[in-house]
This record gives sequence, structure tokens and C-alpha cells, in this order.
Amino acid sequence: MIDPPTLVDQYCHGVLRTELGLGTFEAHLGRTTGPPASGTTFFDTQTGFAVRRWCPPLLGLEPHCPPARYLARRRELGVLESGRRLLRATGISTYLVDTGLPGDVTGPGELAAAGDAEAHEIVRLELLAEQVADTSGTVDALLANLAEAVHGAAVSAVAFASVAAVRRGLALAPDPPGPGEVRGAAGRWLAGRRAGDRLTDPVLLRHLLWIAVSSGRPLQLYVGADDPIRLGDFAAATSGLGTDLVLLHGYPHHRQAAHLTSLFPHVYADLGALARTGARATAVLAETLEPAPFGKLLFSSGARGLPELHVVGARVFHEALGRVLTDWVRDGAWSRTDAQRVADMIAAGNARRVYGLA
Repeated sequence: MIDPPTLVDQYCHGVLRTELGLGTFEAHLGRTTGPPASGTTFFDTQTGFAVRRWCPPLLGLEPHCPPARYLARRRELGVLESGRRLLRATGISTYLVDTGLPGDVTGPGELAAAGDAEAHEIVRLELLAEQVADTSGTVDALLANLAEAVHGAAVSAVAFASVAAVRRGLALAPDPPGPGEVRGAAGRWLAGRRAGDRLTDPVLLRHLLWIAVSSGRPLQLYVGADDPIRLGDFAAATSGLGTDLVLLHGYPHHRQAAHLTSLFPHVYADLGALARTGARATAVLAETLEPAPFGKLLFSSGARGLPELHVVGARVFHEALGRVLTDWVRDGAWSRTDAQRVADMIAAGNARRVYGLA
């Protein structure tokens, strides 16, 4: 057997501070914006079943207890105590927290205190640009303040993240836009923008990414359901510049994301999608380990909103990694020493190296 390694959660969000009813809790188990199919529930997903397997015993209940009973126990303990029990059972020693999630969620400091761990901030580039635009009345001010804000954030943040760039900016062109393009796009955005409008302009998104690249901090790119191979040109353009790229949540294109890490020395892949695959996580992890160098894979829970998702991310990862590596050791393909070493790399060591953590 492989000893469960300590975890560095290299991409997650804070947890909600408020009590949740059944419907609100359930909505956080799905990845869609709409309701579940009529007569069904988001508990009837791989994520929902994993929550019911791993979380009830941490609150003093039997595994797979009914959702209503679990939530009643959660309310009985209260948000703070139930969150503390759940987070401290994950085995996560360090959280890297994307603070761009809207709503009443905990920041890095609160998450660290609840989980008895360390925490560091990941700055969401789009949100940063929107905040700068709110206080910049001219194109010159916007562009100057944008560069200053990114480089200022790089002093304290461990990484930058973009959730829109893959689909909008980098899908069109990988290279930095020219000064004329940037000024034109900035002028159009300021002229038509209302408070709260999201940054979706492809030229400004590319400009923002290249400012982040120049900072030297790792850049996390949310891939989602898009094919990560379309990032190949951007990976080639940024090669040798000293900034690592981390592909977030590549499932169901996890093989392609893993393949991309084998082509470029500065490209890494996140394993946060495992939490969403539940009972199939072992197969998905084994497929990811086929093309990727083992020093290029990083654990994350990808959790947002619910401490239960931090638990599921950690437990599903531990179980899948243990099963895959134990089978390879049993078959004689690997030694136990090598299996433990690789487990520690993926769980924490690679993240500590990429993000410069102690």
C-alpha cells in the first residue's frame, strides 16, 4: 500500500459562510446553471454519491445516509463547526485559493484557519481588469493601471488565473496584440461598459495574459470542456519566457492536457476534475498518467462553495492514486519506493516547486 501523502490543493475557492437548504446545497453539486432533470436531484451524480460516501462519517453519521438527514446534522452543528470538521479531515496542508468567485465565501485566511492549514491567493485576471476599469476613465489610464495592478498583485499572489482566455482570447490568436489593437479594444470596452460587465473582449484578454506572463508568476488557464490542444500555439509562444502554464480541469480531454505537458517543459496539468468523476476517478487518473511526465501533474480539489467538495476532492484523489500505484507495484512494474515518491510529487511536491512554496 502507498501511504497517503500530505496534499497541496493547487486550485480551489473559499466556502460559503451561510447555512444552506437542500435545494441550495444541491445546486452546488452540479456544474450547470439550470435545475436537474424533472423528478431528479444533483445528488444523483458522481459528485453527489461521493459526498454521501465520504462526508457523513465526518459529522457523526453513517456513509450514504439520506441527504435530508445529512443536512439536518450539518445545520445542528452549524456552518463553522461542520466546515471545520470537514476541512480538517482532508489531509490538505496548503490551499491556493482563487478569490474571484462571487458570493459570500471565505478568503484564504479564513479557509486556512478553518482547515488548520496554510493558504495563498490566486488572482483572477478578469476580475482584476474589471476592478481597474471601474476606476479608470481614459484609455491611457486603463492600460497603465492594468499593467501596474498585475505586477503589483504578483508581489503577494502565488499565481494568476484566467477563466475566459482559452475560449475567447487564445482561441483566436496566441501572440500579444499590437498597441493599436489594444488601444482600440480598450476604448470600445470603456465606451460601452456598465458597472458589473464582464471582460470578454478577445484582444484585451490576450493583452492581459501577456502582462501576466511578463510577471513571471505561474498562469493558470481554465480549460473546462474545451480541447486543451488549442493552447499549443500559446504554449509555444511562451516557451522559454520563465512563466509556467497550468491547465485547469481538462476533463473530458484529460489525455490531451496530459499530452501537452509532455511537449512543453513549462506546461503542467491539474487533476481537479477527478472529484467530478467519483467512482470512475481511478480510470481517469490512470489515463492521465499514461502520456504525462509525473513531475507535470498537480493535485487540486477544484472545490467551490462547499467544504464537502474539498473532502471529496482529497478523498477521491487519495483513493484513485493509491489504487493505481498499488496495482503497478503488485504487478512488479514499479517499486514501492518509486510509487511513494511519485505519489508525493503529484500530491504536493510539484505544486511546491511550481509556486515556490516552502
